[in-house]
Amino acid sequence: MNPVAWPSIPPLDTPRSCTLDPALYALDWLVRWTVPVQFPDRTVTDTPVLEVLRDALRDPQSYGLSAEQAQAAAERFLGQATPILETEGGQRAWLERELQR
Repeated sequence: MNPVAWPSIPPLDTPRSCTLDPALYALDWLVRWTVPVQFPDRTVTDTPVLEVLRDALRDPQSYGLSAEQAQAAAERFLGQATPILETEGGQRAWLERELQR
């Protein structure tokens, strides 16, 4: 069982227009995607998932995690989000960079 849980990322409905870069839209959407994230000792709401995972990577103990558990949660998010981003022409490296900010 994963010590960190969140709902599956829903399919992205990218608006199509001549002025919108779908890859950048998808990146922005994934960076801002906000749902409750459950940790062993609390649930974080009203904060984007990527931001919560970034914080957990920096200070895993404050979320009741080991460094390995925090890294595994970040990798799981990347595994779920990357196909969505790549479908729109984006790159996994963009999400990795956002996690390291």
